[in-house]
Amino acid sequence: MDMPTRQELREAFVSRHGSELQRKLDRSVVAICGLGGLGSNIAIALTRAGVGKLILTDYDKVDITNIHRQQYYADQIGMYKTEAIKDNLKRINPYMELELNNIKISEDNIEELLGKADIICEAFDKADQKAMLVNFVLEHFPEKYLVAGSGMAGLDSVNLIKTREITKHFIICGDGNSDVNTSGSLMASRVMACASHEAHAVIQIINQNM
Repeated sequence: MDMPTRQELREAFVSRHGSELQRKLDRSVVAICGLGGLGSNIAIALTRAGVGKLILTDYDKVDITNIHRQQYYADQIGMYKTEAIKDNLKRINPYMELELNNIKISEDNIEELLGKADIICEAFDKADQKAMLVNFVLEHFPEKYLVAGSGMAGLDSVNLIKTREITKHFIICGDGNSDVNTSGSLMASRVMACASHEAHAVIQIINQNM
């Protein structure tokens, strides 16, 4: 089959989402901070939903240990995650707008990297990075929506993963408890479930507020 045109692909989105929701998705800008197990899966889900622009930030490369839960392929090992995920997302929707930042997020560059986003997804692995991003966004970007992940490790039921509204602009997804250091494992099934919660929270925010 030939590559669909931009209009054909958009019409396919509209047929599933309706014209009003798709119009909101088209004009939305979502930042994903971290492109590991959470972030790469969030990016896939939002691309399939037809979000207009993603700002993708990570400084790491695809490693063989990432393949079991992240949206990369064996032949992408060694590539920067920003470039690898761009290739994968463009295969889904070649017309979407992507902004790639191959850099580590810090308090010194958050404003520049994320200032254009309507919604910010926290998808870091490390607790100190999570806390830094969440605290900065809540203090300096109170008007933006923030969706974060907390707890997706281990083998407990995926039904323990929930979406909780902390404030009108701050949502946390996860079981709120598990950690890889104590649970001993990160399984694709639970990580992807948490990523789906984050992605769906983003879509709900767009539908209700954009």
